[in-house]
Order: sequence, then C-alpha cells, then structure tokens
Amino acid sequence: MNLRDLRYLVAVADHGHFGRAAAACNVSQPTLSTQVKKLEGYLGATLFERTNKRVEITPVGASVVARARQALSEVDAILDLTRACAGPLSGPLRLGVIPTLGPYLLPWLVPRLGEAFPRLELIIHEDLTAALMERLKAHRIDAALVALPLGGDDEVVAQPLFDEPFWFACPPGHRLADAAAVSETDLDGDDLLMLTDGHCLRDQVLAICRRDAGRGQAGDFRATSLETIRQMVAAGMGSTLFPALAVNRRPSDDVVIRPLARPSSRRIGLVWRPSYPRAGDFGALAETIRRSLPDAVHLPVDH
Repeated sequence: MNLRDLRYLVAVADHGHFGRAAAACNVSQPTLSTQVKKLEGYLGATLFERTNKRVEITPVGASVVARARQALSEVDAILDLTRACAGPLSGPLRLGVIPTLGPYLLPWLVPRLGEAFPRLELIIHEDLTAALMERLKAHRIDAALVALPLGGDDEVVAQPLFDEPFWFACPPGHRLADAAAVSETDLDGDDLLMLTDGHCLRDQVLAICRRDAGRGQAGDFRATSLETIRQMVAAGMGSTLFPALAVNRRPSDDVVIRPLARPSSRRIGLVWRPSYPRAGDFGALAETIRRSLPDAVHLPVDH
C-alpha cells in the first residue's frame, strides 16, 4: 500500500466512477482499476461494489477512505511546509469558487495572481457553497471564494474581501426600464427570474425583496446559471437582480440595468480551514484581490 494507491482510492470515492477517477489522476482506467483491486486484495476487504452503471462504496470502504483522506492530508501538509521556503503562494492551490462569481471574477483575478505569484499552480473547483464547504472540510480543496456569512460555521476561517452591489435588470419596454432607481415597492409588482434552490444568490435576492421562496417568482422557471437568466431577460421573459460583476461583464442593448433605490450588496469572502499549514498565504491572496478590485465592487464598508 502506497500514497499513489490511496490517491486512486479517494478519487474513486469522490467521482463514483473508475473512468472519471482515472482521468482525474491522469492514468488509464485499467491501471487505476488494477491498483484498486490489488489494494482490496491486500486489505482483504471489498471497498467498492461495482455495477455496469455505477460504483458504490461499501461501509468498510467509507471508513478506509476517511482514513486515507487524513493520511493524504498530512502528506500534503508536509509538502506545503517545504513549499513555504519558496515564498508565498507557490505550488498547487486548490481554490473553490461559487458559480455566480467564478465566470466574472476569475478572468480578472487569474492573470493578476500569475503576475504576482509566478510559482502558483491554481486549480479551480466551481460548485455551490454547500458542496464547496464539504470539499473544504474533507481536505479536497484548500480554500474557497463564497458569499458571507456562512451561518455560524465555526469550522472555517472567513476573511471578507469585497462587497458586490445588486442591480435590477429588465428587458427594454418593461414598466421599470426608464426608472431612475427601483425600489422594493416597485419589485412587488414583478415576478423575478431566479436561480434554482441551492444557490446562495437565490436566497440573497429573496431577502432583498423581502419575499418567501414561494412568492414572486416567474412561473416554474429555475435556472442554474446567471447567463441563462440573462438570456431569458433579453427575450422578454421577466426581470431579475444581478450582482455587479455579472452586469459589467457583458453590456447588452437587450437588457436594461437600473440601480436599486435602497442599495443592497452581497459580501464575498475567502474561507479556509484553521488547520491549513500555510494559512499565511491566504493573507497574501486576500491582499492581492483587495488591492486592485474591479470598479463594480468595493471594499467592505466596515473594512
């Protein structure tokens, strides 16, 4: 049993599929499958139940994978400590990001990180907040860019980065298209296009409008991306609230943007595990982000 076998084992558990696990490990599927089978033989236990359609982890397999994660985490911590000698933010950094932020922030952020930290190897994982927190606590990512607060989660450290205002978006000809600013009362007459359940942005929009989840939504429409909602607004299917970075990325004559009468924003922050061995790197990462923010966002008012 070696570290390579443990990484194969964890990859199969994460992906639930030998082919996808092999791709993630940059090896052929027969190679990975053979090594996992040998590991099961060495341990004298069946770790995965294999069918034609999927792979299910067994109870003993789940326990073994949990210990494997701990072992690999300690090994990675050793590597992180040695990389610290090469300077801040050098080597691999597995960074999670929520999908309502990634497409708009990363094209701006990645080049700046490359200039400031040429030895950084950034590995991006885009997912919903709950999934990213699960990955973070399981040591599958090192940090994440998410909307704060996280509801009293004391298992992570959170560093606020910037506040991102919301804007009202509607099609031309909409009753609010010529409004100087859009108030909460104005929004009472609109059924908004919103993201599907699980997106923190959906909850933030509902809070701004002071609505419950079952009121004021356009039919049964559930989008999984802001770009889908943008296209629906442009097609005249409804209105919505957009975070500022999404507004500024792609100006369009098909979508009218208006400010809110009572300015509202979401706070974006960087979160990581308190036990991460190079937590000082995240101070450098946060400072790089805050030092040259896009014009659409601003430092937290209490920063």
